[in-house]
Amino acid sequence: MNSIVKTEGIKYAGSKLKLLPHILQLASTVPHEAVFDGFAGTTRVSQAFARLGSTVIMNDIAVWSKVFGQCYLQAEKEKKFYQNIIAHLNALPGKDGWFTEHYGGEPNGGSAVQQDGCKKPWQTHNTRKLDAIRDEIDSLDASEIDKSVLITSLIHAMDDVDSTLGHYAAYLQQWSPRSYNTMKMQVPEIIKSQKKHTVYNGDIFDVVTLVDVDLAYYDPPYGSNNDKMPPSRVRYASYYHLWTTICLNDKPQLFGKVNRRKDTSDIIAGSVFEDFRCGESGKFIVVEAIEKLLERTTAKFIILSYSSGGRATAEELMDVIQRYGKIKKLVKVDYRKNVMAEMKWTNEWIREVETSNQEFLFLIERI
Repeated sequence: MNSIVKTEGIKYAGSKLKLLPHILQLASTVPHEAVFDGFAGTTRVSQAFARLGSTVIMNDIAVWSKVFGQCYLQAEKEKKFYQNIIAHLNALPGKDGWFTEHYGGEPNGGSAVQQDGCKKPWQTHNTRKLDAIRDEIDSLDASEIDKSVLITSLIHAMDDVDSTLGHYAAYLQQWSPRSYNTMKMQVPEIIKSQKKHTVYNGDIFDVVTLVDVDLAYYDPPYGSNNDKMPPSRVRYASYYHLWTTICLNDKPQLFGKVNRRKDTSDIIAGSVFEDFRCGESGKFIVVEAIEKLLERTTAKFIILSYSSGGRATAEELMDVIQRYGKIKKLVKVDYRKNVMAEMKWTNEWIREVETSNQEFLFLIERI
C-alpha cells in the first residue's frame, strides 16, 4: 500500500518521489502518530504521511513549500468550490505584464534564444496567461489557504509547459515540445483528513524546538562535495526562484541572463546544510548543522536522508549520529532497480558511500 500513495509535485532536483516508498517502509517499522517533515520541499513526503493517517507538521524555509503545504494539508473546501474559481481563471484572456516582459519568449522557429541573446523558460502565450491569472488571484476575496490552492494549481500548470531541465538556473536552447502547449490549471488533489496538520515556514533550528512528534524525517539540502562546483551556489533558492516570485507576485529586482531574483544571488549559501566551508571547530559547517539538528530533535525516531555526494564524509556522519542515537536500520536505495537493500552500518556503509553516488536512509532511535 505504501508504494502507491498518491502525491503531487513539480519537477524538482531534490524530489523524494522515487525514495518515498522506502521512507514509508522504514517509518512503518516504528510506532508513530505524528510526523515532522523538517525540509518539506514540494511536500510529497508530508502528503504521503497525511494520506496514511498521520498528523503532519511540516516546515521549509521556501515560501513555495509553505504554499504547497497549505494547499494539500490545510484546505478544507470541496473540490467544486475550487473548480468554479479555476474555470474562471483558465478563461481569462492573457495580457502582457511583468512575467511576460522578463520570462516570455517567441517561438522563433524552435529556438528559445531571443533577440536580446537570452533564453526564456516559457513561450509568451503562456506567460500572458500567467500575468492575467496571477493578478486576478490577488484581487479575489479569498482566504490565504484558498489562494494557496490556486497558486499551487497555477505553478503546476506552468511547470507542465516550461522549457527547462527541471530548474530555473538555466533554460533550454531549443523550445521543449511541452512549451507549445497552453497552460491549464487543474484542482490539486487536496487531502481531506480529520487530523489537524501544521505548516511552518521558518528556520529549522527554531521550528524543531516547537515540535512534539513521534517521528521526524530530515532531508536537508546537502551541498555538493565536488570542489570544482561553485562553492557558494544558493542551490534551491536559485533553482526555484520563479516559484518564489509567482507565490509572492512581488516583481523583484532581477539579475543575470536567466533573470534570477536578486535575493538569490550566489554571494552566500542559502542554508548551512549547503555550505562548503569549515567552521571554527575545523569540521565542515554542514556536519555541525546535522549535529545541532539531532541534538535539538525530541522525536524518539528520526529518518535521515543522506546523499553520498554531500559534503559530510561517511566517518563524520557516523560519529555525529552515534553521539545522539543508535541506528536501527540503514538502507541504500538503488534508483535504477527501484530497490532498497539493508546494510551494516559500519565499514560496509563507509566503503559504499566513498566509492559511489548513492542515497542512504538512516532510521535512528534517539538516546
